[in-house]
Amino acid sequence: MKAAQYNSLGPAKEVLELVELDAPTPAHGEVLVRLSCSAVHPSDVKKRAGAFPDLLNDGFIIPHSDGAGTIEAVGRGVPHSRIGERVWVYQAQYGRRFGTAAEYVAVDSSRAVLLPDNTGFDVGACMGIPAMTAHRCVFADGSVEGQTILVIGGAGRVGHYVIQWAKYAGAQVIATASNPEAEAHCYAAGADVVCPHQGDELINIVTELTEAKGVDRIVDSEFGANLPVLLDVAGTGATIATYGSMQVPEPSIPFRRMMFLDLTIRMLLVYAMPEAAKLDAIYDITDFLERDLLQHRIAHQVSLEKIVDAHELIERGGFYGAVIVGLE
Repeated sequence: MKAAQYNSLGPAKEVLELVELDAPTPAHGEVLVRLSCSAVHPSDVKKRAGAFPDLLNDGFIIPHSDGAGTIEAVGRGVPHSRIGERVWVYQAQYGRRFGTAAEYVAVDSSRAVLLPDNTGFDVGACMGIPAMTAHRCVFADGSVEGQTILVIGGAGRVGHYVIQWAKYAGAQVIATASNPEAEAHCYAAGADVVCPHQGDELINIVTELTEAKGVDRIVDSEFGANLPVLLDVAGTGATIATYGSMQVPEPSIPFRRMMFLDLTIRMLLVYAMPEAAKLDAIYDITDFLERDLLQHRIAHQVSLEKIVDAHELIERGGFYGAVIVGLE
């Protein structure tokens, strides 16, 4: 099979290479998926750049966690009826070396989820990290019906799905955006109001819409950097659901102020979600895909031969939507 791999950590153009490898054989409980496409996410790029220095201790890496394709073979313990299923794959390169940037991947059967016939493989490849993270951000602490949710960076890959999940669940959604294009994406996803990431306008909007009570839930991707403004708009008893803090990796916590707000801090990592939460997300994702209720954004599609370009696109940013690597 054709695959991309890296044997050392560093810039994409220096470490990523295309190789020919033997296709894997599915072990007990696994399925072999002939991949149609693979999604590139910021976490994939960070791994390759060196975020985990011991990543290569056991050998080369085939990158990417998410993808979609068709099951061509099954290992012992997996029903043969699964052969031929269209599936989306998640968590392929978490805690293991071989991800979806290849023509084939062997994964645990539970990580290959039936993809509805009305859904393209490119969309299926977006369901793992972005849609599942967003689902957990919204529903980790119960129903949000009737709540006001603030989504920081609503035009981002995760934020885009957060807005949609929250609106379908009956919440009022305030999203923040940094420019008119991002603002348009937030409104298209269903946000009730869009405002700047911080400043008086954000505070005034939250004050008006919540009758000065503050928001019930905040979804945020830069916890350390954004914490001061989050505390200005959080209501008593609010929850901050955060899935990143790259700018300030070790934030200082104003404990007394947060205690008097009776805050809950919900830190999220899609890989570490309880299996029950993953199943809940998969159930809702399948339902919403079948009913064509979710909006999806594919910003760039490149071939496996252009995988360096795909990684560099993620690093440069400046666009909205997924980067998909085609494998057919």
